[in-house]
Amino acid sequence: MVKKIATPLTDACIKELKAGDIVLLSGKILVARDAAHKRLVEAMKAGKAPFDVKDATIFYAGPAPTPPGAVIGPIGPTTSYRMDPYTPYLLEHGLKGMIGKGRRSPEVLASIKKNTAVYFGATGGTSVLLASSVVSAEKVAYEDLGPETVLRLEVKDMPLVVLADCSGGNLYGDL
Repeated sequence: MVKKIATPLTDACIKELKAGDIVLLSGKILVARDAAHKRLVEAMKAGKAPFDVKDATIFYAGPAPTPPGAVIGPIGPTTSYRMDPYTPYLLEHGLKGMIGKGRRSPEVLASIKKNTAVYFGATGGTSVLLASSVVSAEKVAYEDLGPETVLRLEVKDMPLVVLADCSGGNLYGDL
């Protein structure tokens, strides 16, 4: 059964999700990769964050150039472990969801459980399909990073799989 969920993710919603669940996510999400994560954590520690991560969901992706007339170019997940050094800090400051691909470190999995968060997987190689879920896109921060500029997307029915849940379920660990 596919679950339709929306951002901002609530603790009640997150607690109902289990590793292996298929979801269709709608609402506002951020897009950021490792260079943006590093800069964001540094800015947060200095009290100068350009946006708040509380209750946010971050998609680890870098979209391809936007074709004329499109909202966004093809957008697929990047390998999540590159964000692992920054993820526990962001989860401690209210981040609720992450979208990417691949395994997470034991520290990130423990932080997901501790902070009632969820890690979703987006299938690699489906960047055109994922782009079709994007309703709007706007630049939020770090435009000098080019393809790693932080974006805020509005998505409708983005197809995802729960990879790690807040109860300790881990699809990679259960294989």
